[in-house]
Amino acid sequence: MKFSFFILMAFVMITSAAFSQQTITLQLPAPDTSGGIPLMQAFKNRQTNRDFSGEPISMQSLSDLLWAANGINRVDEGKRTAPSAMNDQEIDVYVVLPEGSFLYDAIDHSLIQVAIDDNRKKMCVQGFAEDASVVLVFVADYKKMSKLMSREDKDFYSATDVGYISQNVYLYCASQGLSTVVVGIINRESIAKVLNLDPTQKVLLSQCVGYPEK
Repeated sequence: MKFSFFILMAFVMITSAAFSQQTITLQLPAPDTSGGIPLMQAFKNRQTNRDFSGEPISMQSLSDLLWAANGINRVDEGKRTAPSAMNDQEIDVYVVLPEGSFLYDAIDHSLIQVAIDDNRKKMCVQGFAEDASVVLVFVADYKKMSKLMSREDKDFYSATDVGYISQNVYLYCASQGLSTVVVGIINRESIAKVLNLDPTQKVLLSQCVGYPEK
């Protein structure tokens, strides 16, 4: 089942709940951690590809992608697939789809709606974003970072940590035959407005993911 079909059903719930100001949460299926290709083959396949077919991503693939990016891989400790300085886990992953924008909740492995409409093309200035199945936006939440860190330290470590996450996405895409590209030329102020971010949240990068153009 493709994600667009599932989300269409969910939007019926969103429309009916809008007047009551309820937050809509979409539960993702459990990630499939048994698949994929050997790690060295994934490294061999890893590449940037800006050509996307526009085909929607399935719910299972989206679940696996987000878990690979920055999901919980040690449940008892609450630790992630990507490292973070002092385990602050300050990088939030926002998921921008044709049907709306969501915050990935790694603890519950779910999506929390933050905006409606198709905002993919607002996540980077290049036109290929609107053909991607999903655009991920990586945001550093400085409120989550150690108070012992200076602003300069927070800038440095959040920039380092987002690199781990984006590389996880690259390796997942290499394993699954998906196209992906990290985008740094973005309108961060506009993105922050679309995603309803507060001043302590800093937009770092966008990353487009989708099926390659045939």
